[in-house]
Amino acid sequence: MRKPELAAAIADRTGLTREKAAEVITAFTDQISAAASRGEDVTLIGFGTFNIRAREARDGRNPQTGATIRIPASKTVGFKAGKALKEQIG
Repeated sequence: MRKPELAAAIADRTGLTREKAAEVITAFTDQISAAASRGEDVTLIGFGTFNIRAREARDGRNPQTGATIRIPASKTVGFKAGKALKEQIG
């Protein structure tokens, strides 16, 4: 499901226009992004938690040349599904 399809589904369920539903989705994702950039976790009870995960620096290989390269440490966003979401998926 892409953003326009999600906005249409939310609009049908809530009575909002598709444009307003798209604005709500954008505001939601902006707030999650802002919290992640501040290093904060975002927990939605029953749905899941978005959190920042640190990746250590490591060695890797260039698949074209086979040369060893150093992959620098980085941060990424992880998601852990909540209990209700896990149960719904089956």
